[in-house]
Amino acid sequence: MKKFFKILLLALLIGSFIGGFYYLYAKSQKPPEVFKTTSATVISIAKKTVATGSITPRKEIFIKPQVSGIVEKVFVLAGKMVKAGDIIAQVRIIPNMINLNEAESRLNRANIAFDNAKLDFDRNKALFDQGVVPKADLQRFEVALKNSKEELESAESNLQLIKNGVAKRSGQATNTLIRSTITGMLLDVPVKEGSSVIEANNFNEGTTIASVADMGEMIFDGKVDESEVGKIKTGMDLVLTIGAIDSKKFKAKLEYIAPKGVTENGAIQFQIKAAIELDTSAFLRAGYSGNADIILEQKDSVLSIPESVINFSNDSAFIEVEKAPQVFEKRYIKTGLSDGINIEVLEGLTKVDKIKLPQTVNESGE
Repeated sequence: MKKFFKILLLALLIGSFIGGFYYLYAKSQKPPEVFKTTSATVISIAKKTVATGSITPRKEIFIKPQVSGIVEKVFVLAGKMVKAGDIIAQVRIIPNMINLNEAESRLNRANIAFDNAKLDFDRNKALFDQGVVPKADLQRFEVALKNSKEELESAESNLQLIKNGVAKRSGQATNTLIRSTITGMLLDVPVKEGSSVIEANNFNEGTTIASVADMGEMIFDGKVDESEVGKIKTGMDLVLTIGAIDSKKFKAKLEYIAPKGVTENGAIQFQIKAAIELDTSAFLRAGYSGNADIILEQKDSVLSIPESVINFSNDSAFIEVEKAPQVFEKRYIKTGLSDGINIEVLEGLTKVDKIKLPQTVNESGE
């Protein structure tokens, strides 16, 4: 019985040794490589560059006051449509005390001159009626009276303008009412009632009462790197992708390329502008950021393959085409336009050819 157990134990040891050896041998053997393949397809290929920028109105006007003072009332809100001539705000003038004093003094002098001219005219008119003074002398006093009257009215108007911003003889015309100069949408009304404003003059651009823009004509204002600006020209088509409206793309046409670049973050950037084709289904707000794909070159319905399957040797390009199951041969091809992902094949390949992909998998699919 003991001999039987010894033989059984020996057999188990030998079997374990043989099994372990076989396991190690099988594990050391590489599984056969199975290459995936793909075929050429007919697609459209476009070579493009990308410009970043924002959406702005082509025509945006900043409304400035013609007088300095305090905003007495604001009649509009941002986002509303206005027409040219519509009142936006009213300004109450705070007169300059020096100018006010001079205007009052001028009015007093004009009153004195007018009273004196009227006395002279009345005296000489009575003498003329008696035949003592000739008509030529009377005319001189009449002209002096008219001149003094005109000076009095001018002094009164000047004082009214300084105090109220409007003269009696001007009727309804006043520069205290701030009006829109164009028809469009109010983009911003930065002032509030009670705010101080400064008039536009030769030394100061003045306080902005409101900005008005024509939202029916929008442009893309962007920047292009100097390495790409030489490849674009006016008239090219752009496709805009706007971050706030990512579900829709807009068409645009390039109409301006800056002749001079500016340095931004160590790189030279050139400004570009493109007219946007607006779509009534989406409202573009001023200030939206977006990217513009500029089509440099495009070909429709061309035979193409993934650029990753091509191998390059010197100035030649070749692929590996399947001649039998998992048997491949090298084939040189002539390529054309590339978009960085797919590349056009001009010669050396047909739609039925199977091309080896660079990645491999084993038979178990791992």
